[in-house]
Amino acid sequence: MNEMSIVMDIAKQAGQIICDAWTMNCLEVSFKGDINPVTKIDKKVEEFVSSMLKHSFPQYGILAEESREIKGSVNTRWIIDPLDGTTNFIRHYPSVAISIALEKEDELVLGLVYNPILNEMYTAENGKGAYCNGKLIHVSEISQLKSSVLASGFPYDAWDNPNNNTMQWSKMIRECISLRCDGSAALDLCRVAAGQFDGYWEKGLSPWDVAAGSVIVREAGGLVTDYSNGCNFLFGGEIIASNPDLHKKISLLMSV
Repeated sequence: MNEMSIVMDIAKQAGQIICDAWTMNCLEVSFKGDINPVTKIDKKVEEFVSSMLKHSFPQYGILAEESREIKGSVNTRWIIDPLDGTTNFIRHYPSVAISIALEKEDELVLGLVYNPILNEMYTAENGKGAYCNGKLIHVSEISQLKSSVLASGFPYDAWDNPNNNTMQWSKMIRECISLRCDGSAALDLCRVAAGQFDGYWEKGLSPWDVAAGSVIVREAGGLVTDYSNGCNFLFGGEIIASNPDLHKKISLLMSV
């Protein structure tokens, strides 16, 4: 059973749900916090993807953004973000994605990030490279911060949390060509993998935000860590992704 081909097919079907809602532009929006919106489409896509994956891989568990974790009978699980970039989706800004990763024996082995609005599908599996719409991609070779374009974002509790990433933005804006805040961690990671961004950092993240994208960066030749250059980016709430040369410089500024 080819896990990637099945996941690609499920993502395309789920993407059609998003595209249909995008075209109709009729959304019911609620909030999980002051600035953390969720729509019925988030929940509809998650239910669809989860049910399809459970049907194809009944032994695997599922960890998804909008629902409780479903335990599997083996140490393997899917990690799902049904609609990364919900605020963008609500505002008709086309930086939105379905993110699906596969974790086996505590190791991320497969990642898929699909932007159905722009028809961009990023995929990667352990040892097989990273691709966008079937074309091999690779991180940039920029090694100096002064020549780099970086991306980041802000946590959903930025209004009342002093650890809100503004200090890091203030440092970085004086070190690089420009910074981007595009509202989708999954796609930011993919753009690092494709060499469109030279690096990405962020805090206040959840596993489903970064699981799939981290596999894609890694397979594109990049380095993904937490701020301490450790491997706890999945559950530690902070991440740095870049090519290996630039990664050292970004991580140094994170620690100052």
